[in-house]
Amino acid sequence: MSWKSKALEPNSKSVVTKKWTLLLCIGCFCAGMLFSDRMWAVPEADDKGVSRETGAKEEGLKLITEGCDPMRKDVKREPKDILGEVSKTHHAIQTLDKTISNLEMELAAARAAQESIINGSPISDDLKIPESTGKRKYLMVVGINTAFSSRKRRDSVRATWMPQGKERKNLEEEKGIIMRFVIGHSATSGGILDRAIEAEDRKHGDFLRLEHVEGYLELSAKTKAYFATAAALWDADFYVKVDDDVHVNIATLGATLVRHRSKPRVYIGCMKSGPVLAQKGVRYHEPEYWKFGEEGNKYFRHATGQLYAISKDLASYISINQHVLHKYANEDVSLGSWFIGLDVDHIDDRRLCCGTTDCEWKAQAGNICVASFDWTCSGICKSVERMKEVHRRCGEDKNALWSAAF
Repeated sequence: MSWKSKALEPNSKSVVTKKWTLLLCIGCFCAGMLFSDRMWAVPEADDKGVSRETGAKEEGLKLITEGCDPMRKDVKREPKDILGEVSKTHHAIQTLDKTISNLEMELAAARAAQESIINGSPISDDLKIPESTGKRKYLMVVGINTAFSSRKRRDSVRATWMPQGKERKNLEEEKGIIMRFVIGHSATSGGILDRAIEAEDRKHGDFLRLEHVEGYLELSAKTKAYFATAAALWDADFYVKVDDDVHVNIATLGATLVRHRSKPRVYIGCMKSGPVLAQKGVRYHEPEYWKFGEEGNKYFRHATGQLYAISKDLASYISINQHVLHKYANEDVSLGSWFIGLDVDHIDDRRLCCGTTDCEWKAQAGNICVASFDWTCSGICKSVERMKEVHRRCGEDKNALWSAAF
């Protein structure tokens, strides 16, 4: 029994071993197949990733070359289209600039009215109707600088080169020309001097009252107030200041200014550069002479004060910055100083300062003067008596103004 059992034992072990061997082989085969599938799947996934990355880069390059907008891949930008866009942008900027300028003028008008109310001063009829601003474009506003004591001078101007009544109204409506005598208030507002001006204004209706106290030493302040007020009330291409003892040909003035209408910032007059007078007690003494260098120096170029004109942009500049613009003793010097450092065209036109002795032969030669006066008097000497004579000799044809096309 023991032998048989010993003899059979090796055989049973052998059988078990073969079965396990077979199972192990099958298991190894399956494991190998599974492992093999996993190994091949990874590179496949990597290939897809690489292909996706490469495709994204190619698409990105394509978008860059086509203008970065996938919705406009087939649109080609022509040079004329680009120029059209630039032109539209430029037009939009100009429109915006004009709108801002108009708003600034309306604001200045509101401030002027507010100051009049606060100070208890009578409000000008022009200030009472600011809504007219912007509805009408005028060629020019002519402000005739005058004083309380100059009633006869004003009458001599009314009798010669300044239209009256319905003609003045027609001048505004048909030609776009506003004309006013410019004056402020006396030191005692509402006094006899102010009442006299108010009575004269009721009769003629040709005054522009300023929020300003009259005085010879305050002419620079009056000049600022005039341009600021005029720019706030009327939208004009030009604003003119002239003295009440100067003869003016309005049609010739309008034709002269029109030639410079395309220039945005223009300053027109008879340009001069006189000496800076340091000596006290003399006429035109400059207390701040030291600012102009050594004694004996001259002023910078500026228009003589009898008549000058500035464009709308410069009048708006004065209106906006009037509180910080420095005033020198002489108003024409002050005006010239305000434009130093700005991009301004200085136009020197000698027809704006003809003498009363040479304006006649110039008119006969067809070269009519814009303004005439005597240098020795800084105006027409004895203008009350001589204004009609100068008008007869040097004035333009009486129909020139109504036949002119500005």
